[in-house]
Amino acid sequence: MAILFTPPEFMKMKETLVLYRCALRNMEMRMDILLEDFENIQKHNPIEHVKLRVKSYESIAQKLHRQDHPITAESARQNLTDIAGLRCICAYTRDIFTIANVFKNQPDIKLIKERNYIDKPKPSGYRSHHLVFEVPVYLSGEILRLPVEVQIRTQAMDFWASLEHKIRYKYKSGIPIHLAEGLKECAAKISDLDERMYKIQELIDIAY
Repeated sequence: MAILFTPPEFMKMKETLVLYRCALRNMEMRMDILLEDFENIQKHNPIEHVKLRVKSYESIAQKLHRQDHPITAESARQNLTDIAGLRCICAYTRDIFTIANVFKNQPDIKLIKERNYIDKPKPSGYRSHHLVFEVPVYLSGEILRLPVEVQIRTQAMDFWASLEHKIRYKYKSGIPIHLAEGLKECAAKISDLDERMYKIQELIDIAY
């Protein structure tokens, strides 16, 4: 059975998502400025591309239900930190921490959560760096501060995560052991490949 907001709460959630989209645009603007800096001033641009997303109404309702929270707009604001999300894809693993530190050093946004799945991958093999920032939204009569989740990973990590997501969606009762083991093995190989590619890039930089 589908988990949905009631009609009154749906309307409240609709208004709430407008605010989260504003917070996400704030972070998108910061990323655009970083791209200009890296491409035109710095020697190296670590950013390959950026993806933005705001969770759907159904996805928000389902997550609140799974966590035993009321399915209301207020509950979503109080309990969820990933309604708005920005994913930054890098070429190399070491670039991930460069970008993370740039955001962490910006004084007008506040880091409220950080999960390093690069150094400590999930049991599945999942690797990524997750940060949640409290971002100001300047309205006509007030300033709101809303969370935006930032995920930073390499292209190889992103490809792996996309494949795992598809498999989890297909096998909702649990991923078969042979597939889970295959995914974990691939994750380890991807980590090794990322490091080897970075070392090759270093040799090229030294040579030229």
